Amino acid sequence: FGHEQGAYTGASRRRIGRVEAASGGTVFLDEVGELTASMQLKLLRVIETGEFQRVGSNTTLRADVRFIAATHRDLAVEVKEGRFRKDLFYRFNVVCIRVPPLRERREDIPLLIDHFLRAHASPGDVPALISPDALSLLMDYDYPGNVRELEHAVESALALAPGPLIAPEHLPDLPPPDSASA
Repeated sequence: FGHEQGAYTGASRRRIGRVEAASGGTVFLDEVGELTASMQLKLLRVIETGEFQRVGSNTTLRADVRFIAATHRDLAVEVKEGRFRKDLFYRFNVVCIRVPPLRERREDIPLLIDHFLRAHASPGDVPALISPDALSLLMDYDYPGNVRELEHAVESALALAPGPLIAPEHLPDLPPPDSASA
């Protein structure tokens, strides 16, 4: 929500918050299930009324913002267990898109690897390639850290590979499939 100059130690100037900056647009909230109870209440107020205050201010501001939220938690369970506000849950639960974890959509792994190899290539360079053996190892892993874990594995391999081909020895140590979920 931003802050005013002098609102706390180190607040040397006014900072516009994400909600205010996105007025007329969309704010994406990643891991909304991790919000504290006080932040859930503040967010609910913005969603319901469009009103918020910067830290250190008594002035109420307004923003017309659409919110999109993501979480790895089952928010219905979080509501039942008292960790997530029911009213906020219903505000977010208008359109729910479930994206299965990577271990349930292994067919996406080669496509994602290709994307990460291209994304991490230097401008003008040909992206690195992955050997069939390295691809096989990456396909067999369960990715408890999901797509981010796959991306980090590709980044690590790119840093360790001496040339344009990623081989199994360039991959980070991945636990075998039967112990990945332990």
